[in-house]
Amino acid sequence: MSRTFIVTDSTADIPADLVKQWGIHVVPLTVMFGDQAYLDGVEMSAGQFYERLVQAAELPTTSQPSPAEFLKVYSEILEQHPDAHIVSIHLSSGVSGTYQSARLAVTMLEREEAVTTVDSKSASFGYGALVVQAAKLASNGADKDAILRELERMGEQRRLFFLVDTLQYLQKGGRIGKAAAMIGTLLNIKPILSIDQEGIIYSMEKARGQRKAMSRIVEMLEADLQGQKINVAVGHTANQASTDTLLQLLRERFAVEEVQYSEIGAVIGTHVGPGTLAVYAWPAGDEV
Repeated sequence: MSRTFIVTDSTADIPADLVKQWGIHVVPLTVMFGDQAYLDGVEMSAGQFYERLVQAAELPTTSQPSPAEFLKVYSEILEQHPDAHIVSIHLSSGVSGTYQSARLAVTMLEREEAVTTVDSKSASFGYGALVVQAAKLASNGADKDAILRELERMGEQRRLFFLVDTLQYLQKGGRIGKAAAMIGTLLNIKPILSIDQEGIIYSMEKARGQRKAMSRIVEMLEADLQGQKINVAVGHTANQASTDTLLQLLRERFAVEEVQYSEIGAVIGTHVGPGTLAVYAWPAGDEV
């Protein structure tokens, strides 16, 4: 039986211990502060990124890996395992050109059929959880088709919300106007973001104050997942303690089976800023 390997990119925000444990191949994006470039998660951690972000006069930029970088990873795997198949899962094409870059790399291979690329239609650990599940299945001998079926099933069941603490970075990135940001700050408005079926990040609701926004997120999850035991991953911007209240609210409404922590990385962090929280939930039984 040929072996299946899992490739992703650094925007999946998968904790390093899980990357190592399940043998996931991660291709990093690049973060640019002015003319200084850093490989995301390799030369700059999430914590270092947020320290630098709050001091920066202008927003940093990010760039996807080149097709050549993906080609190098694919080629190395296939040279060592000629009969292998690769499932390459990436950040939503509605957010980044990373998926298209991976697709181009596949066309450069002699054996294009050896790689299947997947547009996650999601971001951060919202798809990182799927990547980990795919890697677990691959380590247990699952073939490409079984893994793709599981990715589709989990993708349909997952729920993802981001809670933004400050409007400053949405305004700097041009997603809201300066006047709206100023009024929102005065009123203590906290936007709740999600991702639509096309993989586009959008503002779903707004609430006054973080506690009310957290409660609203829990209500929306309850409407979708009521009565089910759930697994939860909580994303944070290098401040895991900030997730405690959110987890407490979830446990008041749900039977929470598994909890996983993930740091929100540079690509999403550039647009939402420090203090952002995220919750990724899916029915229990799909442990990560």
